[in-house]
Amino acid sequence: MDKIIIENAITGALVADAYALGAHWIYDETQLKNLPIDWETLNAPQAMWHKGKEKGDFTHYGDHGKWLQEYILTSGHFDPSQYASFWMKKMEDYQGYIDGSSRGTLEILKNNPQTLCCADSHDLSIIGRIAPLLLVSKTKEEFLAHTQAFVSLTHNSLVVQKAAAFFASVLFDVAMGGDIADTLKHTPIDPLLARGHGAAMNSKCQDSFSTIRAFGPACGVEGGFEGTIHVLLSYHDYKSAMIANAQAGGDNAARGMIIGMIMGAANTAIPQMWKDSVKNL
Repeated sequence: MDKIIIENAITGALVADAYALGAHWIYDETQLKNLPIDWETLNAPQAMWHKGKEKGDFTHYGDHGKWLQEYILTSGHFDPSQYASFWMKKMEDYQGYIDGSSRGTLEILKNNPQTLCCADSHDLSIIGRIAPLLLVSKTKEEFLAHTQAFVSLTHNSLVVQKAAAFFASVLFDVAMGGDIADTLKHTPIDPLLARGHGAAMNSKCQDSFSTIRAFGPACGVEGGFEGTIHVLLSYHDYKSAMIANAQAGGDNAARGMIIGMIMGAANTAIPQMWKDSVKNL
């Protein structure tokens, strides 16, 4: 696989996270429509959960994604046990938001350092961090195996595993030249996600704000899975996709990172001004 394509996928996810920071975890519809931010650029966070973060920073999702990238670039491989130790050291003095999956995983690892399956979080966010695993995956099968091991460490949930396998397969095939819409349509889907997949495929080009809100804008796979597919189907340029996703609020960073990595793998242009505004890209 072309390393430039992989780098584009990683960049697409990270820029998406930094862009989403401004409206991340804002749920009230009236507040969303009146946020004092400029949708044409990156913004400082408006939610209380990101105290200390500034324009150009990542959410905690992006921070964790950078850690995986750093580990892989340093080690040249992916070993789940080694990565768990690396991740725990990063968490020792982490000043960003510590979500439920991280808290649960830390507690489990402290009591049982040998385990590789920890918190049972249903959150979508872990999936948007998988792009660096392409750097150490020679085949699709290896990439899917790495994805499963990585996801299980902090999100040991069946529905997350199935959603991760779907989006990992889509990411790999798009990076190999597949069309996004065709790949989303033809990638095998687990029965757990079949209904949501069908609803998402039928939502193409519907009003994104109301569609994402109707699917559910929160952190879980349920709703987030559908909203992510809706945006990927409805927009062909990165900027428009990111604006539509961010304006819908909720966990827009989780949706955005998946959208961003897949659009990046398709070599979709990312605004240079946005890339230049990210502090730790």
